[in-house]
Amino acid sequence: MPVSFADLYGRLIDLHLHIDGSISVPAARRLAELDGRPIDLTDAEVFDRLSVGEECEDLNEYLDKFSFPLSLVQTSTQIEESVYLLQEELREQGYAYAELRFAPQSQCARGLTQREVIEASLAGLSRSSFEARLILCCMRGDDTLAANLETVELAAEYLGNEIVAIDLAGAEALFPTSDYAPVFARARELGVPFTIHAGEAGGPKSVRAALDMGATRIGHGVRAVEDSSLVAELAERRMPLEVCFTSEVQTGALESYRHAGSLRQLLDAGCMVTINSDNCSVSNTWAARELVIVSEALGLTQAEVDQLLLNAVEASFADEATKHRLREIVVR
Repeated sequence: MPVSFADLYGRLIDLHLHIDGSISVPAARRLAELDGRPIDLTDAEVFDRLSVGEECEDLNEYLDKFSFPLSLVQTSTQIEESVYLLQEELREQGYAYAELRFAPQSQCARGLTQREVIEASLAGLSRSSFEARLILCCMRGDDTLAANLETVELAAEYLGNEIVAIDLAGAEALFPTSDYAPVFARARELGVPFTIHAGEAGGPKSVRAALDMGATRIGHGVRAVEDSSLVAELAERRMPLEVCFTSEVQTGALESYRHAGSLRQLLDAGCMVTINSDNCSVSNTWAARELVIVSEALGLTQAEVDQLLLNAVEASFADEATKHRLREIVVR
């Protein structure tokens, strides 16, 4: 019997969720109003600006959708409100825990410093009782080294109960993971845990580079199936994979919902798979929908779905006390 939304409510855990890619239509209107620039569009038109269509060609086209929501989070007030509103929306959708990620350097277009962006994000986090943590993203691109190293230094300074790790996001095929070795060497020196987007637009070589750098988790990772020895290594090391099924279909990392063989291969090999939303608005999804889609596509049993949820608990960057609470919520 397929897993139901009702069964998942209150048990959802999302480890790979971008704040800027998850700004809803109501939130977009609220953020624009805070800046004195109301959006003069219908809800359908705002939705179209926030979400990719069915004809999305690749990751680069997918990433183009971030320019509009990023324009709505360029002041401290907007940033604080965006974090708070997202937490409240996740609570309503039945989430128990989420790790929210954002790139401080991407929110400095109107003069904020990365530190000010982080402080505003923490202020927003503190306004909600929903249990969430923050991951700071470094970015792929030209001339990002200085900004990325600043992100790492700030992550080390703020590392604790709220900020738990860093990440590397952006156009993977255009800017190879291996180019960012200096950034993660510094993170290792400072004791900052990290996940890396790899194995989405890039193939197994990108995943191996992330492993070589010392990643604690792999963002996406589905194209590891192109290398059986890599899949075996991921399974042996119990390396968590932050699979985001809908966005991976949209960006071409997976062929279609009906061709979920890559994900089945990872599960059958014993890989530590977690199911996540990636971008609730850009991909028009959320964690429960992802779990239902995966369950139906792969014919998962209730026990297998429960294991995916438990995998997310174990793979989270949360402290052990939080993990203990989440286990009690997830395991029924």
